Amino acid sequence: MFKTIKIKGGMGDSAVMVGESLINLGKYIPVERTVIITDKNVWDHHGKDFPPCRVIKIEPGEKAKTLDTVRNIYERLLEFEAGRSSFIAGIGGGVICDIAGFAASTFLRGIRFGFVSSTLLSQVDASVGGKNGVNLGGYKNIVGVFSQPEFVICDLNLLSTLSQRELLNGFAEIIKHAAIYDSTLFRFLEENYEKALALERNTIEKLVYDSVKIKAAVVSRDEKEKGERRKLNFGHTFGHAFEKVKGILHGEAVSAGMVAACKISVNKGLLKDEELERIKRLIKLYGLPVELSYDRAKAFDAIKKDKKRDDASLHFVLLSGIGSAVVKEIPISELEPQ
Repeated sequence: MFKTIKIKGGMGDSAVMVGESLINLGKYIPVERTVIITDKNVWDHHGKDFPPCRVIKIEPGEKAKTLDTVRNIYERLLEFEAGRSSFIAGIGGGVICDIAGFAASTFLRGIRFGFVSSTLLSQVDASVGGKNGVNLGGYKNIVGVFSQPEFVICDLNLLSTLSQRELLNGFAEIIKHAAIYDSTLFRFLEENYEKALALERNTIEKLVYDSVKIKAAVVSRDEKEKGERRKLNFGHTFGHAFEKVKGILHGEAVSAGMVAACKISVNKGLLKDEELERIKRLIKLYGLPVELSYDRAKAFDAIKKDKKRDDASLHFVLLSGIGSAVVKEIPISELEPQ
């Protein structure tokens, strides 16, 4: 059995099915009119379980998340004579979900789409919430749209094919959700880290479900990130900058970004020193970095180009305690390295 979480969006509703299987995808799509977008790694591992649809395979990894890739997808869709009744199914991790969602939302001004999420990071973050986009000039998700997938299948069985590093990449976002909204989930992560890292079924199902539930509730209240949804960017201002200048995985960058944001929270008197230390301990338990060496000038340049910038300030997410986040407008100059 699987559990379903509903997201109510202004542009349509979305059903996130935690524990549903890729092999059942055919139940949720018009098979004859569906085009699957995936990458070569996912195809090699799981292509045998795809329904009999036409498939567009792209290169794996963040480097494929470009307008050139989307253009190639448009051209393939034209070759397939895709129309308004066509359906796009993205099968893969966060990059595939972002690209497939963006392509579907813009081709013919928008056709129906859904995802099968194959990585932990995309199951708890990238595939959920209706943000779709691509990178430009090295800057993350700078071109995109808000558009909800009809469904997201979080197939927990697919996680067993991930590398350890890719798995840890996803735990960073679960830690983030706990840190900003749920102190009980934070304690569960502390007490069950060995089971979580071993992908013990009940443990990983609870972590994915609870994490999606947090994000779904926030998105349903603030779909287009005008207020509360900004809290989901905790750790991401520094994180995206680290990702750009260091070339590391998203979760690794966000982990160090969360610690940087926590230090600012402590300096502003919002967070206690012992809470900062507890957050650092948890991040280390999951094999993720709490600090990085990096080119500070290049990182600051990336921060200045952050999507969340509003003239000379940024909507910056701070913690006022474990399980409680606040958004403050911070002058960008405050983030400049000394």
